Amino acid sequence: MGFYIEGPAKGKAPFIRSEYDAEFINEPEYFKDIPDDKALICVINNGPFEAAGFAFDDREFRGFSAPGDPRPKQWMMMDRKKAEELTGFKG
Repeated sequence: MGFYIEGPAKGKAPFIRSEYDAEFINEPEYFKDIPDDKALICVINNGPFEAAGFAFDDREFRGFSAPGDPRPKQWMMMDRKKAEELTGFKG
């Protein structure tokens, strides 16, 4: 895992929603359910800071959704091209 959206240390999900028109979603069951033109973002609460990771493929999705990870998470979808621009992902 290594492509993240920058923003404030806390309140990252509302920031991404307001700045980049992302929408909150429930955790998807399968990565294949994400439309090709959308990016799946997982905002993870790490205590002192939040990280907004770009789950750009099934492997990344499974890493962010690991069942043994107790950290609180918020799931979002946004425009994929914008997510790639913000994270520096070159897919």
